Amino acid sequence: MTFNWAAFTAAEPELARTVEDRFGQFTHHVLATLRKDGAPRTTGLEVRFLNGELWLGMMPNSLKALDLRRDPRFALQANPGAGTEMAGGDVRIAGRAVEVRDPEAVALYVDEVKPPDPMEFHLFRTELTEVVRTYIEDGTYLAVELWQPGQPVRRTRRT
Repeated sequence: MTFNWAAFTAAEPELARTVEDRFGQFTHHVLATLRKDGAPRTTGLEVRFLNGELWLGMMPNSLKALDLRRDPRFALQANPGAGTEMAGGDVRIAGRAVEVRDPEAVALYVDEVKPPDPMEFHLFRTELTEVVRTYIEDGTYLAVELWQPGQPVRRTRRT
């Protein structure tokens, strides 16, 4: 069973809203992919939540796009922002990126996002394997919310 953003939102609407809000605070975030030799590669990326999907759009033949074509596993971390506050906590999403070449799906994305070169870019939709939020609760506890497909959110707290 694959979980796209719509399925995650239906399963855990409160956490999904928090994650979208957290990603919405900044334009650029950090994407981790795997190089040919298996080493991690981190790069900046804009993400979009549109039409029930979490989309990753990339410049043509960018290394991150080539990484995902070879090995679709990724991790995505919301930009922590300036200072130490991280309003909304630290949010991470992991999963698999599936390249989309269907002209209709690409056209919907282009109409909404208006990429710099609408004829030349890579577009990936995501299949989620994990969503994690870490934050300070009540000024005292380190709280972690962990969601994985087919499971309810697990919440833990540490002092």
